[in-house]
Amino acid sequence: MNRKIILFLFLPIFLFGHTRGDITGGFISGFLHPISGFDHIIAMIAVGLWGAILKKPSIWVLPITFPIIMAMGGAIGAIGIEIPFIEIGIALSGIVLGVMVALEVKLPLFFAMVLVGIFAIFHGFAHGVELPKALNPIAYSAGFVISTGILHLIGILIGLVDRYKKGIYFIRALGVLITLIGTYFLYFALK
Repeated sequence: MNRKIILFLFLPIFLFGHTRGDITGGFISGFLHPISGFDHIIAMIAVGLWGAILKKPSIWVLPITFPIIMAMGGAIGAIGIEIPFIEIGIALSGIVLGVMVALEVKLPLFFAMVLVGIFAIFHGFAHGVELPKALNPIAYSAGFVISTGILHLIGILIGLVDRYKKGIYFIRALGVLITLIGTYFLYFALK
């Protein structure tokens, strides 16, 4: 069988950051967790990009809102409360946030925070379910919150290219790419 076909068949295993059930570490495991799957990466970067598009105060409020609500979603997952359709919610976060970036949607801050918060619950829950398996759950939590913040910061920094004449086209293209990747994840979530 062709190596490309094998890679394509197993690609979802490497792309979803929350499919490994063997979390055993502390801070480093938590820190690496969000950056180990593109489903988390695209959503976190999209939050920073969208915040940059919306300007002040959204450029900082959205990336602060996400980890706070994500931590609440993590607590829900850690204590065993069930939330349905987690994979679908995570995939939709990439699609919807990508569309917000691609179309430069200018929602009022409150509604942007609510939208980001809803998706943060899904991402947090995915982390929280794994939290009881960690040797040091507090260090693990700190790691994934810090890593998430760094991904938001990367999105913000990329979003600053809109200051250049054609920078917004680059940002919008990234929004389209994020939407397409989110659609890919949705396809596998619905399988």
